[in-house]
Amino acid sequence: MNFWNDPINFIANWLTGLLTGWGLAAGLATVLVYLVGITVLIVFAMLLDIGLVWVERKVVARFQDRLGPNRVGPFGLIQPFADIIKLVIKEDITPANADKVIYNIAPVLAATSVIALWAILPLSSRIFGVDLNVALLYLVATGALGTLAIIMGGWASNNKYALLGAFRMVANMVSYEIPMVVTLLIPTILADSMSVIGITEAQRGLWFAVLSPLGAVIFLISAIAELGRSPFDLTEAESELTAGFNVEYSGMKFGWFYASELLHAFTFGGFAAVLFFGGYGGFFGLEKALPWLTNPFIEAAVFIAKAMLGYWVIMWLKYSMPRVRIDHMLAFNWKFLVPLSLVLLAVTATLHKILIVLPGWQYALGMFFSNVVIVAATIEVLRDYGRKQRKAAEELAPQAQL
Repeated sequence: MNFWNDPINFIANWLTGLLTGWGLAAGLATVLVYLVGITVLIVFAMLLDIGLVWVERKVVARFQDRLGPNRVGPFGLIQPFADIIKLVIKEDITPANADKVIYNIAPVLAATSVIALWAILPLSSRIFGVDLNVALLYLVATGALGTLAIIMGGWASNNKYALLGAFRMVANMVSYEIPMVVTLLIPTILADSMSVIGITEAQRGLWFAVLSPLGAVIFLISAIAELGRSPFDLTEAESELTAGFNVEYSGMKFGWFYASELLHAFTFGGFAAVLFFGGYGGFFGLEKALPWLTNPFIEAAVFIAKAMLGYWVIMWLKYSMPRVRIDHMLAFNWKFLVPLSLVLLAVTATLHKILIVLPGWQYALGMFFSNVVIVAATIEVLRDYGRKQRKAAEELAPQAQL
């Protein structure tokens, strides 16, 4: 074992040997090594978050034909650090009638919920926190903590606008959690595992996005809604709620909410890569001919590139689409996404059992074209619904004129 082939275990064994050599008990040394690993993971996530602030501001500037940060440091790279200093030194205001304990815990819980997800996010086959056999359940449960943080912040602020934003988050969570969980079952069925490592390894030959492209799209839509980013950002809706659930937060408390949102978006981009795009691997069998592709640092670079691409898509949608109205958002989920995701899951599970005995390319074609058929049938159903709506509107038009 050497550093380049297994960096985590190499460093862990070196630190354990160093600490035991200083006279510490083996158990205590192991606990300290774990604490060091957790600290490094948190620091990496926070540094990445700082970089995402710069990336997002640059990307939105290009969308809006602006330059973005370009003064503080080369290419404006030091601007996020200036923003952090500004947030730290700003006055920390707590509303007089707020529930101070819950009010102050909410932004910390928002950041904690995102960082906790990194415990199961595999950067490579040898660089990850823990390989849980129920990792997807952990993903759903931990992601809900961020929603809880928003509810706590909105309720504890003692502000009607903040409370409305929190109420909207409850409706959003109850709604879009269902299609997300349903689509999480699709890679579980295809990989026969709920472990993110197992799901990633199952895509060595073919990405699940090829077998279930519709599942990848539904997961992305549900993830954006869970994040509360545009066009589903009704928890913050500035034009209606004067910034929504975080309207009473200032300084670094607001900064924690903002940083959590950015890191959460990148994290969901990472999970989309893991679940449907091969994660750190998925080289379509090339790693057999090119063994260097399995190097953990190469795998980590591939994973971050895929996660960043998913994050870019989320940004693209945010800065290109108008905000959806609250009733339209909920109707879109309950009347469209939930039935569609359930149909997709049933078809995927059935065909997987039937086609699994076929050669790989026949299995892949069968799974792919099943998604094509579902999309075509969905379009026809929507067309029929549209015809009926237009006909009803035409029948009502003469009566309205009278």
